[in-house]
Amino acid sequence: MTTAPTPVPAPAAADPSGGPGAVAAGSPAPPPAPRVRRLRGGSWLAALPLLAFFAIGFGLPAIAIVTGAFTLSSDAETGAGSFSTANVTDSVQGAYWTALLSSVKLSALTALIGTVVGLPLAQAVVTSRFRAVREAVLTASGVLANFGGLPLAFAFVATLGNAGEITKLFHLTDHGWTLYGFTGLSIAYLYFLVPLMVLTITPALDGLRTQWREAAANNRATALQYWRHVALPILLPSLLGGYVLLFGSAFAAYATAAAMVGATVPLISRSIADALSGNVLVGQGNLALALSLDMIVVAVLVMAVYLPLQRRSARWLS
Repeated sequence: MTTAPTPVPAPAAADPSGGPGAVAAGSPAPPPAPRVRRLRGGSWLAALPLLAFFAIGFGLPAIAIVTGAFTLSSDAETGAGSFSTANVTDSVQGAYWTALLSSVKLSALTALIGTVVGLPLAQAVVTSRFRAVREAVLTASGVLANFGGLPLAFAFVATLGNAGEITKLFHLTDHGWTLYGFTGLSIAYLYFLVPLMVLTITPALDGLRTQWREAAANNRATALQYWRHVALPILLPSLLGGYVLLFGSAFAAYATAAAMVGATVPLISRSIADALSGNVLVGQGNLALALSLDMIVVAVLVMAVYLPLQRRSARWLS
């Protein structure tokens, strides 16, 4: 008795993906399925607290500042509460314009020094062979970058003031040193700007690839040539972004300058405080809002420069 041969199934068509639903080779590919837009309600709900905080913490004050800047004060002799550009015009004239220029000068100078000093310090941290040193320096930088206001002013007065310990030890007053001026205030600002620059530029330095340095060394490039032609061009957007960030931080500082130099160095933040408190003229609250609007305009210009630079730097170092 002979047994009928068992039919052998035909081999399956080539399946590139190996999945059960793969399309046989040679057959036309099916049209792509239309994308179905799904309403991600959960994401919006999760963002609601942030949006509410932004609206309350930033939106409402911004509206109040803009409205008040273009409105006459309630105690004005005529036209109280009416629309006017007098506050904005006065905010860019006379002593207020001088204070604004002085703030920009102080911020630009301290940001430049902080950038120049912070870059080599950050490079030393990145190239350190001791992990504990790196972590300690970065942690200390995080603390010092937020150490400002009255505690910073007291620390400098106790050390570098007219009766400070270092001043008496080295007889600095005999050499014309004074803390209560533009130079002293700049040094105090650098105390928190340099650590801020270290924190800002360290991730960019970490992004420099070892292969780039090795390639430069293989082509007999010196360390100076490597930094001039390779590293600095790549780091330039991050450096400019860090400079802009330092500028904004120094421009918005108030308590340290108020406690150390008072009215000796005219600053826009001090002018706002004087206008609000009626220290010079009574009923200048809306003028203070106009000065605040000037600061917002400067801050917006700073961020308009910072954000594109940050995106360009991230594209290179990613």
